[in-house]
Order: sequence, then structure tokens, then C-alpha cells
Amino acid sequence: MIMTQLESAKKGVITREMQEVAEKEHIRAEDLRELIAQGRVVIPKNVRHSIKPIGIGERLRTKVNANIGTSPDYCNLVEELKKLDAAVDAGTDTIMDLSTGGTLDIIRKKIIEASPVPVGSVPIYQVAVELLRQGKRIEDMTEEHILDVIRRHAEDGIDFITIHCGVTRRALAKIERKSRIMDVVSRGGAFIIRWMRANGKENPFYTAYDKIIEIAREYDVTFSLGDGLRPGCIHDATDSVQIDELVIISELRDRAVEAGVQVMVEGPGHVPLSEIEANVLIEKKVCKGAPFYLLGPLATDVAPGYDHIVAAIGGALAAKAGADFLCYVTPAEHLRLPTVEDVRLGVIGARIAAHIGDMEKGYPGAREWDDKLSRAREARDWESMFQLALDPIRPRQYRTERAPKSTDVCTMCGELCSMKAAQPKEQIKILDELL
Repeated sequence: MIMTQLESAKKGVITREMQEVAEKEHIRAEDLRELIAQGRVVIPKNVRHSIKPIGIGERLRTKVNANIGTSPDYCNLVEELKKLDAAVDAGTDTIMDLSTGGTLDIIRKKIIEASPVPVGSVPIYQVAVELLRQGKRIEDMTEEHILDVIRRHAEDGIDFITIHCGVTRRALAKIERKSRIMDVVSRGGAFIIRWMRANGKENPFYTAYDKIIEIAREYDVTFSLGDGLRPGCIHDATDSVQIDELVIISELRDRAVEAGVQVMVEGPGHVPLSEIEANVLIEKKVCKGAPFYLLGPLATDVAPGYDHIVAAIGGALAAKAGADFLCYVTPAEHLRLPTVEDVRLGVIGARIAAHIGDMEKGYPGAREWDDKLSRAREARDWESMFQLALDPIRPRQYRTERAPKSTDVCTMCGELCSMKAAQPKEQIKILDELL
């Protein structure tokens, strides 16, 4: 049987993947190994998926995830593969397949085959879809069905899975007593709550947790412990329901790490700016430094159509506070299945947030990147600016669409360019031309 990255790290072994990640992240391989052994860094890589490894966690560059996948209302695998390409071209670090329409096993395999980056999934979605297609309801879900689907995902090469194992009957009792504007917004969380209410039993993902660990360990699948009770609006942020689930997740994190399975912890998507840092610090304390994976977070609820901007604002503050992994939010969030262009914009927004956070955290090379682009701008070296830009496509497009008469200025200022005028050799020449 293989040793997982975590088991190897605990035994003092530096794997090839650890060495590659250490070289990319400007960290000593031995330091990285120790962080993995402590559960503070993960390398999500299924033994059956041939990809370049990435690390997520403490002292590493803040990573970005892009969600793609079909829906029952719109199922087009070709378009989802285009979204995959767009996300990778825009610089995403991972992909999640959230498909709920079409032949899910085939769609997942095609995405895994095409992806050069780690791929995640949410197995309960497939459980629900398969039940519906059999004329059944989510209330008919069984432990055997859950384990079967998780094994299929692992055998196909999925690198990390979201499992909503912290939604327990104890948490359910709190929801029914607590006043939220939006009780449950997580699909996985809602499915489990519906199942528990109908069956009067404990969450099967919770009761089967040790069996799920066994499957994950066999393929070195990383857990992303989902926050099925996350707040779905600003009003509900950081309430006792959310924190109670986090405490349960922390206990499950410990059990998985002890068994040799790597773990990330998912965090809330709607959080006011004043509470973002606290949310990060609470997770890091309660979950012993486990990598924190946040959706956004969204710092206001009043900007549908522009939630990629809202998420970039919240994500930058979260990354500065110590968040390790940001799930993108597209302009289509809450409105529709995203298009290829929505995906690209979502990735760029999340990367901006991650980079701002990295500068604040002092990640090696982050501030120097800004300085290089600033020097290119001062020199009006447009090609270097494009090459250094986080997104080279849009700035090049803007300059091409409205090209200036002179190649060393832009059409905003033209020959009145402040940087050009401030250069001693240019001052007299520009004044003469103006006079």
C-alpha cells in the first residue's frame, strides 16, 4: 500500500512532490515536510492523477480555485472543457467539477484527463442526482451509496473531495432554534439536513467517516471539510451555528490527520469586512493551522452581477489574515451557470485578491513583481508591462483598441504624459511643442 504525502512527512521522508513544491515556493524541503507532517500544508494529488503538484497552506503562495461543471438545465461538456482551459490560462491553481447534469462519471473523467492542475469534487451531488434518476429522493440516501460514489471519484483520480461531515443532529437542533435570514445555502448541507429530518438519524457522512478515511488514504485524496452550515448572507455571518460546525470539523480534522489523510477546512462565503480576519484566526486556532479554503468571501450582498469584485475585496483581506486558498466567485454568482468569460473574470479577481494578500504576508517575490511592472510603466515599456501583468490579455486589448499617435504614450494623456514630461530630456521638447 502507498504512503500518503502526510504519512511520508510524518516518517521524515521528503517525497518528489514535496521537493517540487519546495522549489516553486522558495521554502526549504525539510521545512515543507514538517508543515505537512503538522497538517498545516497539503499537496492535493491523487496517486492516479498525473499533474504537477502544488502546495496549499502556511508560508506558501495563496492559491485560487475555479468551479466548473454542468447543471440539469444546461449540460455541455465541450463548453465545460473550454471553461477548464480558460481557468487554467487565467492562472487558476485548481479546478472543482460540480457537475449535476449529464453522465457524471464521463464528465468527471474527461475533466480529470484534460486538467493539468488538481481537480476536486463534491460526491454528494452525484449521490443526489443518481437517486433522482432512479425515481427516489435524497431521503433514500444510504451509507453504501455514499461510499460507492466516493470510491468512484477516488479511482478516477480526483485529488480532493468536499464532504459535509460537520452537519450533525446537534447542529440541526441549533438551526431550528436560531433566527437566520437564510438558514442553509450549501447544497450538500441542505441535502444532509433533509435526510436527517426524514430519517431521524445522524449524518451518514459523519457516521461513515472512518470508512471514507480508508478510501481517501488508499488514493491519497485530500479532504476539504465542507461548511454545510456556512452563512449565506452578511446578517448570518459568524453565528453560533457556523462556529459549532467548525468545532465539529476540527475534531474530524484531527481524526483524518492521525490516520494519514491530508485535510483542508472550508470557510464561509458571506462575511462583513469587520469579521473576516476573526474568521480566519478562529479557524487557524480551532483547526490547528489546517489550510483554510474560503469562498470569496463576499463582503456585501447588494452587488449581484459584480460579485467577482466583492469577492476580490473580501478575499484580499482574508488572504492577508492568513487564508490559504480562495475559491473564485464569478459575475454570474447567484444568477446563472457561468460562461467561459465569467470563469476567466472570476479567476482573475481571485488571483488579484491572492496576490494582494501575498504582498501583505511578505511572500517572496510578491512585492518585487509590483516593482518590476512599475519600472516598466515609468519607462513606458508597454510590452514589458503586458508580460508582467497578472492578466496580459485585457491591457493589450485596451491599448490596441484605442492606439495613440505616439508609441510611447497612451490616449489618456498623450503628450501630456506626466512620466514623460517629468524626464529632464523631455521637458523642453514638450513645452516647445505645446507653445
